[in-house]
Amino acid sequence: MNLRSTCELVFVAAKRPRIRFIAGLTVALFFYVPGGLTQQQLDSEVVISHLNAVIKLYRNASAELQTGGAPSDVIYQDYEKSLTAEVVRLAFQAARAEAAAIRATEKAGAPNSSSPQSSAQSEARNKARIAEVQAKLDDINKQIVSAPKNKRDALIAQKQALEGELNLDNAVQEVIQKRAAFMENGNDTAAEGLEGRINQLAKSVPGVFAVTNDQKSGTQAKPTAQSEANKQTPSGLVSQALALYGAITSVHEIDQLNDQAASVRQMVNALRQPLRDALVADIKKGRELTDQATSGQIPPPPPQQFQELTDHFKRLSAVVLPLTQEIVVLDQVSANFVEWRTSILRESKYQARALFVRAGMILLALGVVLGLSEVWRRLTYKYIHYARRIRQFLLLRRFVIGFLIGVVLILGFVTEFSSLATFAGFVTAGIAVGLQTVLLSVAAYFFVVGRYGIHVGDRVSVSGVTGDVIDISLVRLYLMELAGTGIDLFPTGRVVVFSNSVLFQATTPLFKQIPGTEYAWHEVVFNLAPGGNHKLAQEKLFQAVNAVHDQYREGFERQQSFIERRIEVQLKTPSPETRLQFGDNGLELLVRYPVEIRNESVTDEQVTRKVLEMIQNEPEVQTAVIGSPRIRAAIKG
Repeated sequence: MNLRSTCELVFVAAKRPRIRFIAGLTVALFFYVPGGLTQQQLDSEVVISHLNAVIKLYRNASAELQTGGAPSDVIYQDYEKSLTAEVVRLAFQAARAEAAAIRATEKAGAPNSSSPQSSAQSEARNKARIAEVQAKLDDINKQIVSAPKNKRDALIAQKQALEGELNLDNAVQEVIQKRAAFMENGNDTAAEGLEGRINQLAKSVPGVFAVTNDQKSGTQAKPTAQSEANKQTPSGLVSQALALYGAITSVHEIDQLNDQAASVRQMVNALRQPLRDALVADIKKGRELTDQATSGQIPPPPPQQFQELTDHFKRLSAVVLPLTQEIVVLDQVSANFVEWRTSILRESKYQARALFVRAGMILLALGVVLGLSEVWRRLTYKYIHYARRIRQFLLLRRFVIGFLIGVVLILGFVTEFSSLATFAGFVTAGIAVGLQTVLLSVAAYFFVVGRYGIHVGDRVSVSGVTGDVIDISLVRLYLMELAGTGIDLFPTGRVVVFSNSVLFQATTPLFKQIPGTEYAWHEVVFNLAPGGNHKLAQEKLFQAVNAVHDQYREGFERQQSFIERRIEVQLKTPSPETRLQFGDNGLELLVRYPVEIRNESVTDEQVTRKVLEMIQNEPEVQTAVIGSPRIRAAIKG
């Protein structure tokens, strides 16, 4: 059961007239709905929507537009910023006036019975009534103590009635206090909520309400460095094309801003029109009251009615005036947009004309260069009769014409340093991609000729090709091809050409001798019988190969000493060594020995003769060896 149902039951159940009156007053006080509000209601949500639209227009207008760079663009843009800032200030002025009007309307709309003074008077009267009833109740209690038995029942009935009246008065007192607190807190919360939202929106545009030193002194801010840079007229083809595109884009953005300003103006006009109608109605009502007061036919209206009408007019006019000023400023904003748009279109016409003229000049210059190229070619074939000299002149013509075309394009497309740097970056990137192999070859050249690099006369193996280096250029490596069967390599009469970039390719490795070494490893292989004297055969064969090696030992030791000094690594001196192992055809004896690359054929022949002589002179070795020995290269190349 709610409070209203309870009060109705109290009202019906009360038998005494005084109690019924108090119950009716309680219901009337709590469920009274304020009336008499002005006919024109102000909507807080419309106020906030208006401020949001104005702030959005200001931010869009304050953004830097990529204009064509005319000096007038700076003036138009600064003027546009100041106008939109003024629109924002007027909008907030109107919004605060509307918030004040809403607060005053809510306070004035309640009747006298719900005003703070009326609530205080009702509360005071009710407290006096409670005190009076309490005094009567105390007097009855005293009488009951000393009253005779025949009168005590009547006194007890009076006591019960007074207690019921006292409880009802206390309930009425509680209702009056709650009603007063509700009316006061409700009005304050509504007004503070709208004003708080307005203040929060004002903080989002601090530049509008901040007064700078230049504004205080009345001077205008100087153009920024970017504005000064925009004043420079673009002269390159790329710069002119970008400026023309920027002008077209700016016209489109200005049209969008103009449409947005028109939309805001329409919103402001819709917000102002009902208020103007209300002002006209107030003026008309004031004249009617004046006519009634001066006619003398009826009693004149009270002065309070004139005062209320005056206060209402002042509240509405405080809202209408900034809204009207805002509409005027918005009209100026639209007019400035139209003038700015016209100025950009006029400048863009000159830019388009200059762009086409410059493109024509570039095409004319390219035609002259190509004509010069054709004349050069014809004169070369006419007056020069040697084929080699003709190729040289045509190659020179290609470089000269290419250079001239590059100069024409550079001077035609870019004339500013920043644009030239950008163009040079693109050209460098194109050259790096197009001449990737050549650049790698040039870079590899410095590795090839380094400390451990390749030198003329070195024997190398590249991609399965073995040869002696005969020349090293900046981008190419020339080899005299060597081929043969087994360990015999001889010149084929062909020159193999490799790009130096092969050094950076993992799939085509390059093999060369250690710097300062000129030897390779060969090995002589013997097939041994299972029952022979293997140990004796190994010793005798090793002695035979080692006897040949002694003739070249000093050269190998000299090379070994050079290697240790060059790479600072301790290596074993090359010398013959034997291995007894299982092969595909049975047991094998392998004797590996170093040979000088330039004398490998002679060394192999000496080893062959020495081994054959040893086998013939040693019967046990001859018995242990099966078949003929064979010599092979331990490492190919």
